[in-house]
Amino acid sequence: MFKIGLLGAGRIGNVHAQSITSHPLCQLVAISDVHMPSAEKLAATCGAVARSTQDILNDPSIDAVLIATSTDTHSHLIEAATAAGKAVLCEKPVDLDLTRALACQEAVKDCGRPVMIGFNRRFDPQFAALKRALDAGEIGKGELLSITSFDPAPPPVSYIKVSGGLFRDMAIHDFDMACWLFGGLPETVSAIASSIVDPDIGEAGDVDTAVITLRWADGRIAAIKNSRRAVYGYDQRVELLGSEGLLTANNVLEHTVTKVTTGGAVSAKPEFFFLERYMRAYKAEWTAFIAALESGSALPVTLKDGINALAVAEAATLSAKLGKPVALQNGQPVTA
Repeated sequence: MFKIGLLGAGRIGNVHAQSITSHPLCQLVAISDVHMPSAEKLAATCGAVARSTQDILNDPSIDAVLIATSTDTHSHLIEAATAAGKAVLCEKPVDLDLTRALACQEAVKDCGRPVMIGFNRRFDPQFAALKRALDAGEIGKGELLSITSFDPAPPPVSYIKVSGGLFRDMAIHDFDMACWLFGGLPETVSAIASSIVDPDIGEAGDVDTAVITLRWADGRIAAIKNSRRAVYGYDQRVELLGSEGLLTANNVLEHTVTKVTTGGAVSAKPEFFFLERYMRAYKAEWTAFIAALESGSALPVTLKDGINALAVAEAATLSAKLGKPVALQNGQPVTA
């Protein structure tokens, strides 16, 4: 039985608490949060105890921690947890700054404790099936990837101001998906973006609508579309054209009933947001983490994967600002 500490009792912390408590090999024993009443409330629902983060890290009986705190704390907590001998699953991104994330990687490389980054979309049943088909050669070589990721509505501007921007906060999932499907970092990143959904987002220094193209050294291309507003629901689709066919992962709908009349055909909308769309993925992600700990095998998502996605995010941010492509050399954005 693995004893687990959860750092962060906000919305995503509550999601992860469900995954931990439902796993037969895990016991969620302690929860921390900067707002202690939130930790106490969540702990009361899952048989855990609210404690300070430092108390959790200092407890030698706790085997692993899940970091679901604000992004600006991730690197520090990864370093502190691994130094305390804990295995770590940390929500994305590793940090808001690539240099700080690289320093974190350097700090933990010799600690001997596993660190996994929470790119849960890899564990979504639809996308995982697409990846297996690609790896099995069912469409030959993947050549042109299209990823659509639209939120149903923008978050509050107060969140936007601390999120690190659309590319680091939202599109980073898509950057990881592209690197995962195509097996490594692209050679160049080009992004165009604007704020047309909510002018307050633009005034806060961010964008809400973007198109990013990634090009690999061998000519493969990924096109990623992001928007903070899709009034019909959470639009999450992947299409991959290969040398011998096409793979498509479509939206998961609220239900599968379709009404067909003389007026046409009507089906359900996509599930509303990430809590509805990706709950199975969060549970599968945690299951994969525990399976790796139990067997001693390699983690399915590494700290390096998190750094790669952040490097693409920084390149996209720079490209959108400069209005020209940005190269990635040795994992770092480089401009001419």
